[in-house]
Amino acid sequence: MADNTQEKKIDYDFAAHERPLFEAWRDAGYFQRTPGFGAHKDDSYTIVIPPPNVTGVLHMGHALNDTIQDACIRRARMRGYQTRWILGTDHAGIATQTKVDKHLAEQGINRREIGREAFIEACQEWRRDYGGRIVSQIAAMGCSCDYADEQFTMSPEFSRAVRQVFCDWYHDGIVYRGKRIVNWCPHCTTAIADDEAEYEDEAGHLWHLRYPLVEPVDGVEYIVVATTRPETMLGDTGVAVNPSDERYKGLVASGAKVRLPLVDREIPVFADFYVDASFGTGCVKVTPAHDPNDFAMGERAGLPKINIFDETAHVVEGFGKFSGMSRDEAREAVVAAFDELGLLDHVEDHDHSVMHCYRCHNTLEPWLSEQWFVAVDGLKRRAAEVVENGQVTFHPERWKQVYLDWLANLKDWCISRQLWWGHQIPMYYCDACGWQDARVDGVDACPECGAEVRQDEDVLDTWFSSQLWPFATQGWADAGMDAPELAAHYPTQVLSTARDIMGLWVARMVMSSMYCTGEIPFKDVIIHPTVMGADGKPMSKSRGNGVDPVKLMEDYGADGMRFGLLLQVTGAQAMRFDYQKIESSRNFANKIRNAARFALMHLDGFEPGEPELVTPADQWIFSRLAALVADVDAAFDAYEFGELTRALYGFVWNEFCDWYIEFSKARLGASADPADRLACQRNLVYVLDQVLRLLHPIMPFVTEELFGQMPGRAEGELLIGAEWPDAEKLARYRDPQAERAIAMVCEVVGSIRSARSRYGISPKVALDVAVKASADDAALLEAQAALVTSLANVSSLEVGEDVAKPAESSVALGAGLEVYTCLAGHVDFEAERARMTREQGKLSKDAAKLEKKLSNPGFLAKAAPEIIEKDRAKLAELNDKLARLAEQIAELG
Repeated sequence: MADNTQEKKIDYDFAAHERPLFEAWRDAGYFQRTPGFGAHKDDSYTIVIPPPNVTGVLHMGHALNDTIQDACIRRARMRGYQTRWILGTDHAGIATQTKVDKHLAEQGINRREIGREAFIEACQEWRRDYGGRIVSQIAAMGCSCDYADEQFTMSPEFSRAVRQVFCDWYHDGIVYRGKRIVNWCPHCTTAIADDEAEYEDEAGHLWHLRYPLVEPVDGVEYIVVATTRPETMLGDTGVAVNPSDERYKGLVASGAKVRLPLVDREIPVFADFYVDASFGTGCVKVTPAHDPNDFAMGERAGLPKINIFDETAHVVEGFGKFSGMSRDEAREAVVAAFDELGLLDHVEDHDHSVMHCYRCHNTLEPWLSEQWFVAVDGLKRRAAEVVENGQVTFHPERWKQVYLDWLANLKDWCISRQLWWGHQIPMYYCDACGWQDARVDGVDACPECGAEVRQDEDVLDTWFSSQLWPFATQGWADAGMDAPELAAHYPTQVLSTARDIMGLWVARMVMSSMYCTGEIPFKDVIIHPTVMGADGKPMSKSRGNGVDPVKLMEDYGADGMRFGLLLQVTGAQAMRFDYQKIESSRNFANKIRNAARFALMHLDGFEPGEPELVTPADQWIFSRLAALVADVDAAFDAYEFGELTRALYGFVWNEFCDWYIEFSKARLGASADPADRLACQRNLVYVLDQVLRLLHPIMPFVTEELFGQMPGRAEGELLIGAEWPDAEKLARYRDPQAERAIAMVCEVVGSIRSARSRYGISPKVALDVAVKASADDAALLEAQAALVTSLANVSSLEVGEDVAKPAESSVALGAGLEVYTCLAGHVDFEAERARMTREQGKLSKDAAKLEKKLSNPGFLAKAAPEIIEKDRAKLAELNDKLARLAEQIAELG
């Protein structure tokens, strides 16, 4: 793919043209909280950026998400809202510590040798050296963030907010410490939360092991347990069976015990309804310290909990030859020992899902450990209510249920991490008298006995701090909800993010905001699609399908990348990256430049003034502009960015550039009537001005550049702060008759030109044309006969309801039209017959696809009614065209 992009690169230094515009916006103060104007002058519009990691670089997910956010904030700014897009980065605990560890190791330094303080300083230095990269890349995109007040999740102000929330939750009983099973990463040597674990299917085995009974029961001397992890049998403290399993009722009733092989431990056989009698042998070995389900069964049965692994997943002391072995080594050794003792019953192939660390991708270990937890039941109820009642709305709407399901299944959240880089838990202990407490400001001496105290060594989960992002970035730690920014501008309006952190971050922001501020953190949540490679697979270096946004901007410009990304957005959960969309968007930017150049080159004698709709073409373009503004507003309000960009592309390229500018050429000539010429100039300038405003949120650079060349602009006026087009004011220009009339002109002229092109007929050759249309359409089209004649070099034009197809003519079927271009003496009619047959085949395939779609019960049940009606109308139109085409083919003989 890289080779293809090199071919598409053009010799143009985009950054050199874009940087001065970015600096102009920044220097004019548009990136800070802007004062409002107009109808929304007292309303605020705030977005918080999902804070990228300080170790990160811009990837395609960032590029798409940042484009969406910038489009929203720029439009809101132009509509007169008091806007601010809060920028910042996340300290990213595990990710940063891993990178710094590796960096130090390359210098022969171990973090445990240099100590905690020196290591934290090394992390801060890493952040200073590398943390600004992604921010500079966000700026290169043209994103209008508040760069003057960049936030950081470990700044002093933010750290105070984190400590405050921990202390409040601790004193309210929401945060507690307990010994429970956690997901432990032996490589990162820290706990991670349940929803940070990644599950991967692996080919494995199911080992059937014989456990001898201490005393035979009814002639049974042993039972067989089935396990995917034979090494954990060293920590077994029981064997469970289902109470309804007739095979083992005698064992349970008699209080049978088994003698655990290899460690000579007597453990009970007991009943628990968790056991699936149909799986394996129906007997389950119970290792309470190394499986959450076993932990729960062990709690119910009062079993001891034996932790057989250390923090690196090596067998601890006390297990003979197995001590010191890794998990894999212990597995092989245990299986071999069972085999030697004749206790390995048999082995089956068994595929199963295995948890991996989301950062280092090593296999996680369920591990009994003392950790800090958040009791979520008291928080998640309100977080669900505000989504259920519509205070917080998801786009697309289907993500609402995903959010609610995640909350419903949420268990207490393990928030402690055995790291050094992060927010150290503000919990203090006095070993002398036993005093302990959580303190925001910290404490050196015990308030009870005066002895020296120690602070908890663990740090908080990165998501604990980032959940406070919407309000901790706006002064909450200093003044609570009385902080000026919060008092005036909270809650925020929009959050745009990826689906994979809906639970990790979005839900937790709602929970913490409801507790800390009494307010929702944002009103709308946009879940943008995941950007996949062109092959439909996740982008990765190993697959070689990744795309670098920075390189895209070098080759296509920030505008080309931004518009091209949004063009690819649909309602789907994922989108395949398409270079052609990026290239076509760069070409679109050039098309806009060319249109502006044409308009600005023909402004001799121009005097600013209101638009004046002199011709039907004027009425048509203004009506289409009014419709476009309404459609763009609706798409923005519904966060349908693909629909938005496609509407803009269609209007600007097809209607404005390809047709209206062509309609205007004769009116701008030297011999044109001066009054009409001035009217045409004013109309061109007005429509171009409105187009630049509509495009600016998505293509800020080219539009700002061209706006600076527009006549009538106030000194120093920038498009970033210009007023957004007013759909209500433009609605007066709506003119369905003008739209229909010029649409038919375009269709007829286009059909004639297509016929010329298809058969190689020179534009200088005048052709006779006949058009069959309804009486109303015929009247509208006849009124534009002069326009058709001049644009298509037509010698005679016949229009009517009863027009018959002339002999030896081509046929073009339009919406309610049949266009016959007389080609006598110019074409091979056998070829025309073949072309129509091919078109018939294509239309038949399209109709068949729609019929299949509309007969699918699943589609009819899930699709929105307007989508179904749209498809039905399209199918009806296809069938109408097919019927007419069949008639025309029959006429050819």
